[in-house]
Amino acid sequence: MHAAERVVQERRSGIERREHTVAAYWRGALNPRRRAGRRASDRYYAIIDWHSPRVLALVMLILGLSTLDAVLTLLLISQGASEMNPVMALFVPDKLGWFAAVKLGLTSLGTLVLVACARMKVFRLFPGELLLYLVVACYIALIGYELFLLENPPPLH
Repeated sequence: MHAAERVVQERRSGIERREHTVAAYWRGALNPRRRAGRRASDRYYAIIDWHSPRVLALVMLILGLSTLDAVLTLLLISQGASEMNPVMALFVPDKLGWFAAVKLGLTSLGTLVLVACARMKVFRLFPGELLLYLVVACYIALIGYELFLLENPPPLH
């Protein structure tokens, strides 16, 4: 029998899952399959479907601290301070809705990148999840500084 004469039995269900991308993402979010890399090369750059609940907690903490930072920044600006970030300074004090939207949007995009890198080895030295902890620490330090400025405003010249 020649190879062209053999009939191959189709093992697929007939449903093309790649045609329904939103449903595939939803199914993958509820039932993740890839929890670790499959190859030796994945040790540094593993692409996975599942992250630990700790990563979600860090992301939620970052977004909450970013919101608190925005509120404290607006309080400081109302007392005569100025926004040091040139991008965010475009929106203060006239466009507060845009200020909040851009701040949370940029923070959200940054956390998405950090989550994507959470299981990777950054510079092949340390886990990417460590970057999430570093961002949390920086936000805590920034908020501490802003609270200090609220209690001890610098003298006006």
